[in-house]
Amino acid sequence: MLPPFIIEQIRQREERERQRREDSRPRLEIPVEQRPARPALEVDAEDDPDRGVIIVDLMG
Repeated sequence: MLPPFIIEQIRQREERERQRREDSRPRLEIPVEQRPARPALEVDAEDDPDRGVIIVDLMG
């Protein structure tokens, strides 16, 4: 079993190596156009035609 400080040094070294590899990897940034937020539509529960209960009888 290795002492904890050695394990921590190995972990830090691996993390630095992983970060170095990610930094050297080419990236493509895709421009995303920002759309203005649409106001939320207020719908009453009674006016919603999709609201309801469906009963499925699997035994009969």
